[in-house]
Amino acid sequence: MITTVMFDMGGTLEDIWVDAESERAAIEKLDEMLKSYGLDPKVSYDELKAAVDAGWVEYGKYRDATQIELKPIPIWKDYVLKSFGFPDEQLIPHCEEIAHMWEITHYHRGLRPRVREMLDALKADGLRLGVISNTAALFQVFDSLEEYGIRDCFDDVTLSSVTGLRKPCTDIFTVSMRELRCAPENCVYVGDTVSRDIIGSKRAGYAAAIQIKSKLTGEKDAGIAKEFMPDYIVEDIYDVYDIVAKLNGKA
Repeated sequence: MITTVMFDMGGTLEDIWVDAESERAAIEKLDEMLKSYGLDPKVSYDELKAAVDAGWVEYGKYRDATQIELKPIPIWKDYVLKSFGFPDEQLIPHCEEIAHMWEITHYHRGLRPRVREMLDALKADGLRLGVISNTAALFQVFDSLEEYGIRDCFDDVTLSSVTGLRKPCTDIFTVSMRELRCAPENCVYVGDTVSRDIIGSKRAGYAAAIQIKSKLTGEKDAGIAKEFMPDYIVEDIYDVYDIVAKLNGKA
């Protein structure tokens, strides 16, 4: 019997995408914030963007190889802004603020249609709900859930930035299961990527993995060997409720 349904955040509960407008807004806001801290990069927009992009590439190599998520301080100090050599005592106090800004500015975000309706239906059937999200900020996911008006739906929110573990690492799925006191055979996971969500949850032994594709699915899954494929693919997130009801013999 399915007792627990867990969700990815960006690309699953919310639509998420990057374009030239959001990239520019993030770099311009970063420049503004750094200057307000007395940390003037003293470079052009293009130079700042090139340095930040290169820093993210380096961090991406590290985190993808290790499935470890660092906290905002080492991400921004040791990778993204490393080339500027900013004094630790001036930069460190502001790293979470920068990380939070980046998550909500570099990406366009918006709650998918019918999410609240779907979550309410699952809760009405007695299901426990959780979020397992890869994120480079400590508080942004919690704040976004509050802003969307769905924070109260979830019994647990497990973040890579808090645990230090990134999907598809099975341990981050186990952390959430331990918090929710559930067994993998009683869990369903819903995400937008095979590389992180489907492979990770299936390795962890979840009963079913459901994929809802996002604007970033193709990019995130590029070049990934498909060790596991989703048990179900949906276009409307409300279909998650129907699948879980069927798995529990209600449909």
